[in-house]
Amino acid sequence: MPSANSDTTALAADVERLWTMLFQLVLDAEKHIAGQLAQHGLTTPQFYVLKTLIEHGGSCPIGEIARLHGLTNPTMTGLVGRMEASDPPLVMRIKQLEDKRSVNVVLTDAGRERFLAVQQRLFEQLRHLFSLLDSETRASLMAELDRYIDVIRSAIAQ
Repeated sequence: MPSANSDTTALAADVERLWTMLFQLVLDAEKHIAGQLAQHGLTTPQFYVLKTLIEHGGSCPIGEIARLHGLTNPTMTGLVGRMEASDPPLVMRIKQLEDKRSVNVVLTDAGRERFLAVQQRLFEQLRHLFSLLDSETRASLMAELDRYIDVIRSAIAQ
């Protein structure tokens, strides 16, 4: 029967291994995505703004976008301003009629096309990676990832 000390040692080793794996995964993914975005003339924060707008039906208050991404309103205002000034503009700002202080960021056709082009390329790459695995392995991997995400979300909610 394993001792409590060996369980603690194994747990510490597992925590360190998971941390290393996750950190490397995030780092590799960020580098890869940044390279893909650069090919489309986007920065990572710009891509996240476009993604948020897509998820919100093409329009969202600037303060809400800032809140969702953990940025200050002035930082988001600068980011949106650069996206609006790009050629062609990726977004535009529209003041709300009922509250002149409130500004919605609206996705332009060019912004939607740019986002979809990047997303399509990233999905193609994921499709290729997944095609290297048989369907049983993919299903197992996805089930374990779902379970892991549920555990993390439950722990964070406490």
